[in-house]
Amino acid sequence: MTNASGQSEVPVPAYLDTASSEPLHPAARETFLVALDQGYADPRRLHRPARNSRLLLDNAREVVADCLGVRPDEVTFTPSGTDAVHRGLLGLLAGRARVGSTLVHSAVEHSAVLHAADWAERVEAVAVPVDRLGRVAVEDLARAAAHPGVAAAAVQSANHEVGTIQLVDEIAEALGEVPLFVDACASAGRLPLPGGWAVAAASAHKWGGPAGVGVLLVRKGARWRNPFPGDDRIDERSTGFENVPAALAAAAALRAVTAERDEVNTRQSALIDSVRAAAAAISDTEVVGDSTDRLPHLVTFSCLYVDGEALVHALDRHGFGVASGSACTASTLTPSHVLEAMGALTHGNVRVSLSRDTTSAEVAAFLSVLPEVVRDLRAEVGM
Repeated sequence: MTNASGQSEVPVPAYLDTASSEPLHPAARETFLVALDQGYADPRRLHRPARNSRLLLDNAREVVADCLGVRPDEVTFTPSGTDAVHRGLLGLLAGRARVGSTLVHSAVEHSAVLHAADWAERVEAVAVPVDRLGRVAVEDLARAAAHPGVAAAAVQSANHEVGTIQLVDEIAEALGEVPLFVDACASAGRLPLPGGWAVAAASAHKWGGPAGVGVLLVRKGARWRNPFPGDDRIDERSTGFENVPAALAAAAALRAVTAERDEVNTRQSALIDSVRAAAAAISDTEVVGDSTDRLPHLVTFSCLYVDGEALVHALDRHGFGVASGSACTASTLTPSHVLEAMGALTHGNVRVSLSRDTTSAEVAAFLSVLPEVVRDLRAEVGM
């Protein structure tokens, strides 16, 4: 990039990967620093510092419950969103072991769901196909769940790679007696939590809370059993000594983003519309996911004849931090199972996700260099 004098300019970094992790919300930072001096003690002891910690933890639980529309006693803080997914899904399967050992899930679930199913003994996972937008059909999932031996179903609220929103409420109704696990890590805070689930999971750093705080939601009356070794904690769902300051900071961030959600979503959705249009205008480029029923801050597109990792590195050199859902790992050499399930191009893939502070100028700057970057990378391979 050059200025009016033709001299090279150092690019101003623009972080466009909040689907991986949102920058810490100011409300979370302020709350965390204050809570560090008050929430250090074990909240399950009886002395005064412990009682202070317990008050903070209870307050965090009540705030999260209010923001998500659940009961405080349905909220458990875990060490991460991944832990909440594993604990929630495996606990639901364990609680239904007498019914069967089959898990029915959409083909685009997060790898945390797939890995949990692979890890569990005697669990058979059945993947239900999705359409080109990444959405599973209600009737297809219900039909698969109607077979004997199905213990549970799993459907994410919105896809973490392409943003497509699933019809969770309709799916839950169609499932009947089969309980539903919902991975809401990508959408919690950004969208209202859907209904009908028995167990759900969320992740604080996705909404601007600190990393290392997950949220496990277990409906009152759900047949859930702790799938992991316990300790002497009172709560059956406890994962150990909670990080009280971090939990309170996560709750503060969730309350803040929930309050500003409508304004931020409207602004981000308009910016993403411009990214979708500009990406679609690049030759041999496919924009994937639903264009309307989607997460407001996220878009994914795939460029033919371009390696996804090379595209990420090239954009980073221009100052733009994005992700590639199709990057092959050195250990598995496997492309994105989400894009593969959708029948979309699995290479040359970029995911752009905006923060609450992303400006129209930053998006415009990104779009000004994107065609050039794609063209240069294609030229390197003779295309």
